[in-house]
Amino acid sequence: MDVIIEAAIKSIFIVILLLTGFAYMTWFERRAVARLQGRLGPNRVGPAGLFQPIADGVKLMMKEQIFPRDVVRPIYWLAPAISGLVCFLSFAIIPVSTPFRIGDRTVNPWLADLNIGLLYILAITSLGVYGIVLGGWSSGNKYSLLGSIRSSAQMISYELSLGLSLLGVIMISGSLKPTEIMQWQFNHVWFIIPQFFGAIIYFIAAIAECNRAPFDLPEAEQELTAGYHTEYGGMRFTLYFMAEYINMITVSAIATTLFLGGPDGPFVPSFIWFSLKVIALLFIFIWLRATLPRLRYDQLMKFGWTRLLPLSVLNLVVTSTFVALWPK
Repeated sequence: MDVIIEAAIKSIFIVILLLTGFAYMTWFERRAVARLQGRLGPNRVGPAGLFQPIADGVKLMMKEQIFPRDVVRPIYWLAPAISGLVCFLSFAIIPVSTPFRIGDRTVNPWLADLNIGLLYILAITSLGVYGIVLGGWSSGNKYSLLGSIRSSAQMISYELSLGLSLLGVIMISGSLKPTEIMQWQFNHVWFIIPQFFGAIIYFIAAIAECNRAPFDLPEAEQELTAGYHTEYGGMRFTLYFMAEYINMITVSAIATTLFLGGPDGPFVPSFIWFSLKVIALLFIFIWLRATLPRLRYDQLMKFGWTRLLPLSVLNLVVTSTFVALWPK
């Protein structure tokens, strides 16, 4: 019973953490992009606009829910729920801190510690494409369908490079468990050093996986109105919007765990170090959005298949050679 209660408390904490992170990630992005472009950003609702996410949430809840005439209703309802659920499940095995004690009890700050943790992450994140494809198809809108087809091709293409970029970490650490990979970095060196190119490949592929600029072709406003979520409004649109931002938090947390030593750092509590690293990576997402123009779709696919994939294979070959020849 104690195990069930502990798991329930951790689950509630993860949900609250990610929902709060999503809300204030929107504020952080608007403020950061405004500063980068010489504007003010949200600054009216609360001090420095800190209550703006609350106002936006109330506005979205009050919006009228409209069903287009040609939607396939069960799938139309289910699709954003799939995207919203997947983004929470991915965070379940990420260690956000080192174990700590409460009274006489040791608390592990992760929900599950799976032996096949990285395979679980790749499997769960790959399910996100179903929410996008089904949402575009069920809307009865050709622009939505085109946006969902673009997204599925993009996500499948870049998932190959993303998965291969993680194999170097697995070979060197000898484990698929995020906690053991984290511990290996505690005892040796952060993987950003021996796997620098793997980390760069992972982050580029993660940007494409999250449909973020300059890879945000599935929702290219100039061509497809708003892409796969054109026919969604109110809280149903919010689920897609939330999934995109929570996925950004999740891939940044995975990068922190696998390449930046997780919660490793001196002087301050480990959770603070983990949070600072994640925030730094999220700022890079925002910085790229404010800086780079959107690619053409043929450029996006060519880059994934002819540049990123061969580089990830090359990184895998070099790493495997190093592991095989390095004295045990």
